[in-house]
Amino acid sequence: MTSDDTTQALLDQRAKTHGNYMLHAEITQDLKSTMRHHISDLTLGLDDDMQETLDMIAHKIGRIIAGNPSVIDHWADIAGYAQLVANRLKVDGNGI
Repeated sequence: MTSDDTTQALLDQRAKTHGNYMLHAEITQDLKSTMRHHISDLTLGLDDDMQETLDMIAHKIGRIIAGNPSVIDHWADIAGYAQLVANRLKVDGNGI
């Protein structure tokens, strides 16, 4: 099996859970654009980990909408990214 065949097999497998890549990209970029628009209005801004977490959550939401919404990993990943920020805020003592 060539490298191209291996890559295509992986892409075919992922399409079953993640959906069509172009649709996923459109959904995810729409979500991120909306978030960036509203985040720019914040006076406090977001820390890098908060922004990245929101970006990753948007990415996972895109997969849920474009792909198979019953894939547990999509949902668990969203919870995991949010937990990373919550853990950092707890350690830093910045959580309200």
